[in-house]
Amino acid sequence: MVVLVKTLQVILALSVLILLHELGHFLWAKLFRIRVDKFFLFFDIGGTKLFSTKSAWFTKLFPKAAEWETEYGIGWLPLGGYCKIAGMIDESLDTESMKRDPQPWEFRTHPAWQRLLVMSGGVLNNFIFAILAYILILDIWGEAYLRNEGNAIYVNELAYDMGFRSGDRILRLDDYVPDDFSTLQIDLARRDVRKATVLRGTDTLELYIDQSRIGEVLNSPGMFDLAVPFVVDTVVSAPNGERLLHGDRIVAVAGESTPYLQDARKVFAVHAGREVPVSILRGADSLEVALQVDSTGRVGVYTVFPGYERREYSFLQAIPAGFRLTFSTIGGYLQDLRLVATPRTEAYKSVGSFIAIGQVFPAEWDWYRFLTLLALLSIMLGVMNLLPIPALDGGHIVMCLYEMVTGRKPGDKFILAAQMVGMVLLILLMMLAFGNDIGRLIR
Repeated sequence: MVVLVKTLQVILALSVLILLHELGHFLWAKLFRIRVDKFFLFFDIGGTKLFSTKSAWFTKLFPKAAEWETEYGIGWLPLGGYCKIAGMIDESLDTESMKRDPQPWEFRTHPAWQRLLVMSGGVLNNFIFAILAYILILDIWGEAYLRNEGNAIYVNELAYDMGFRSGDRILRLDDYVPDDFSTLQIDLARRDVRKATVLRGTDTLELYIDQSRIGEVLNSPGMFDLAVPFVVDTVVSAPNGERLLHGDRIVAVAGESTPYLQDARKVFAVHAGREVPVSILRGADSLEVALQVDSTGRVGVYTVFPGYERREYSFLQAIPAGFRLTFSTIGGYLQDLRLVATPRTEAYKSVGSFIAIGQVFPAEWDWYRFLTLLALLSIMLGVMNLLPIPALDGGHIVMCLYEMVTGRKPGDKFILAAQMVGMVLLILLMMLAFGNDIGRLIR
């Protein structure tokens, strides 16, 4: 059931974003009276279509559809979609129309500035959608985040090996003072941090970061977990409810020091199904009690968890905040792409396909998380399409800009060759993404 829910969310999200992107190209083309031959969700490789407005049964039900200049449909290969614009060499590599005399309704006969807007339309739609989605999210739910100030890290093996210790408080990454605890790990990678300043007990220390390990940072989830002191909020399990009080802090289990909740969990797991002695601090007093551990390694306790900062927005306040969040997300994703393009970081190992995308969707329907992921994916789709790679919108945009600056239009043979190179690069990128996903599944 979980797989089904996640799969449906992925299909819905990708369908919405693909349609929005292609609609951007479609609307600008129509505005400039450029003919659009096909508008498809997913690819109809080999001419196989799940749905088409040119199919016999559809034209029989809607006879006027046979006169539409644009064929609308759904292909069978869910790796994207396309808007086939007349008189343009695109990813279909169809050059038949280019052999005929140019027509006034073709893409190639229109001014470069109009063609630039047609090619930019998809990316513009993606960014506009992200802005609107973030405005809606901030207006309805506000913004919640865990402040870095006052909170300590709980480290995994990599972080420990790099010099960090559980209980450290990260004060600065070079000259940057982090505010959001949840972004500490990605900040460490994105900002090319050379030096981390931490507070360890009462001492301020400087840790020098080995840049050759940035790839490990990117591929080691949970490098900085939140170090949660084991302070009792409520007890829901008898007989432990008679032995613990609200505010008690568990500092040792079975003689092992457990300054944080994560430490105590490990020891409780070893003593599952048995009674275990624990040391607690109750105000100024130190006490020894015995707690019953159940078969799953739990003691039936809810702990006091550090509070999240919450910012509430009115609708008018959400508008500029939505713009800021969109552009900061775009900037962060551009930094991620820079890391991917830097081989020494090994960030290319984190590139994923729709399999990886599916894993980030929740197991149950949640409008907040769905819209948040939809906005993020819309930005990712927009930024990826801006890359100056032939076969992507960015490649076409570069050619239009070149023509506008130099007054010379690239030849059809050059455009065709560039498209073929771009298609090869995209196929290699997809192979990398699928290979990474399969490797992660196997591991």
